[in-house]
Amino acid sequence: MRRKLAAGNWKMNGTSESLAEIDTLIKEHAEAGCDMLICPPATLIHRMADAAKDTNLAVGGQDCHAETSGAHTGDISAVMLRDAGASHVITGHSERRVDHGERDETVRAKTLAAIEAGLTAIVCVGESLKEREASNTLDIIAGQLSGSIPDTVTGQNLVVAYEPIWAIGTGKVPTLDQIGEVHDYMRSRLERRFGAGVARSVRLLYGGSVKAGNAAEIFGVSNVDGALVGGASLKAADFGPIVAALSASS
Repeated sequence: MRRKLAAGNWKMNGTSESLAEIDTLIKEHAEAGCDMLICPPATLIHRMADAAKDTNLAVGGQDCHAETSGAHTGDISAVMLRDAGASHVITGHSERRVDHGERDETVRAKTLAAIEAGLTAIVCVGESLKEREASNTLDIIAGQLSGSIPDTVTGQNLVVAYEPIWAIGTGKVPTLDQIGEVHDYMRSRLERRFGAGVARSVRLLYGGSVKAGNAAEIFGVSNVDGALVGGASLKAADFGPIVAALSASS
């Protein structure tokens, strides 16, 4: 039985004052029926991990370098994230792929580094609006899954997040049938490559304008094991109802 996961990606948002939101989230959802994860900016990882110690909230990074160390100014390695208290890291987010030109092979190398450092990698895949309109969605997803995920993954160190690029931060949400089609397809692709045991234990998240008003219906879709949430994860008042909806669907 896969335990559901509500993951929040704060992106380039949050200062010391934002840690109060974590205290509220932990207090109000101490008995949540799902796992909770927040990926804050790197400047807050250590303090957030301390605040979340011995609670049901995990802390992750938003990206990592493929190398353990070296002359890579401004970058952070997976080992450093682990040392700061992170247990997860996002790799291949669409904003990294688009804004920084990251290709599947780069995402694969980062994912491998994360796993070797003892982190759980949340590998993101998703299509653009142009690709969706050209009916290429499943081909794009297949290529990203194949190219971005290393052979060493297990159901414990891999999470896959489907984030249709055209739905992120736009308020647009695919239909439930479209979400279900992609999630079912991802499960079948993973099973074909890694076998049923691994594939059925990997959690598949949906990410793309998830909010309190649509969370419950999205969590009722086949093979949706949770959500990767952007803006709605910045405030406990917004993220809490998503956690509650996911707990109710578990």
